[in-house]
Amino acid sequence: MNTAAGPVSLDAVNFDIVARITECAPGLRPAERQVAALILDDLVQAARAPIGELAERAGVSIATVTRFAKAVGCLDVRELKLRLAQAAAVGQRFLRASAPPAPGAPEPLATRVFDEVHAALARNHELLCQAPVAQAAAALRDARMIYAFGLGGGSTALADELRFRLVRLGRPVASYQDSLLQRMVASTVSRDCVIVVLSISGRVPELLDACRIARDYGATVIALTAPASPLAALADWLLPIVASETDFIYKPSSSRYAMMMALDVLVTELALSQPDESRELLRRMKHTLDAHRGGGERQPLGD
Repeated sequence: MNTAAGPVSLDAVNFDIVARITECAPGLRPAERQVAALILDDLVQAARAPIGELAERAGVSIATVTRFAKAVGCLDVRELKLRLAQAAAVGQRFLRASAPPAPGAPEPLATRVFDEVHAALARNHELLCQAPVAQAAAALRDARMIYAFGLGGGSTALADELRFRLVRLGRPVASYQDSLLQRMVASTVSRDCVIVVLSISGRVPELLDACRIARDYGATVIALTAPASPLAALADWLLPIVASETDFIYKPSSSRYAMMMALDVLVTELALSQPDESRELLRRMKHTLDAHRGGGERQPLGD
């Protein structure tokens, strides 16, 4: 039984071939299910193997492989293999189960998470020591207006984090995580504005477009991103963030801790560049919070 809606062009629809095969498999003919099982067992090899080899390894005819390709929505086997190659490019760590833990007492999950966070911070510490943090902080200090841009998971939250930190230091700042709003805001800036852009990959098309627009109108761009990325190339000041993902895919990326460290370093540099003003603003904030909630001298600003 063919459960697919019919052949589709690769240019017309960019569907997930792994999900499509898994969804269609129960309704396929027995021989076609053998092809599905073979492909899902080793995506990389299936993408590379000639059609005759695929048929032989699955124990079916070449015609069955062709029917299977059409059954899962491809025009032909060539398109199937191209989609398989694209799916395999995401990396084997997302296609295979994790290796079993080593014999003996299992490592506590808290330790595993801590070790990855620590490794991410250590990798990025040296880069930050050499980054133009003072120059970026000076741009923030002198800006008439600061805009923080982030898209996606970690960068979205950390754009707001930057806004929270800069408000404490009396800086005029707003954060935007909607790509259309970012384009709109970028078109309103001038030479006395600063755009702080957060992106681990530095390859998000919408962020790149917003940065180009802002630069066209004279704004300064500070980027917290991968050093060899397209976003880094657009930045006036770059605070490099290097992500090194492990095979343990089930926890959130530790790279966001590296980005938070970079934010903390940047904001601290700003505070130290205007020590009297910063101290007075922080004193006022502490006084206001203590009057509202009570608290001791070492209680943090905010909760």
